Amino acid sequence: MADELPGATPEERAYRRGFRQRNRQDDYALDLFREARAHLGDPERVDRILFELGRYYNPLADGPIVDVATRGRIVTLLRQSQREEAERLLDERYRRYAPLDEVGPPDRPRE
Repeated sequence: MADELPGATPEERAYRRGFRQRNRQDDYALDLFREARAHLGDPERVDRILFELGRYYNPLADGPIVDVATRGRIVTLLRQSQREEAERLLDERYRRYAPLDEVGPPDRPRE
């Protein structure tokens, strides 16, 4: 295809195809990631947000955006006041969902 980059990996091509038709800022999953990050002090709310993210399919990972095990681990870490580790796992899931996002994980500065 003319709009694909030469030498792009299959993941890059799938990612670009998935968002070519719409504005990245309209992606509901990205909104949920932002909401989760904004409410890390409320484990119950984050749990509900991650549950919602688990309902959506990530074609790059061939599974849910946030799997049950990761959701449980993040919520447990938040309940144990281990926010940094919970943030790391949340960012990891974000990068698996949006690996080519030029901005990076929500509310994180560009590197």
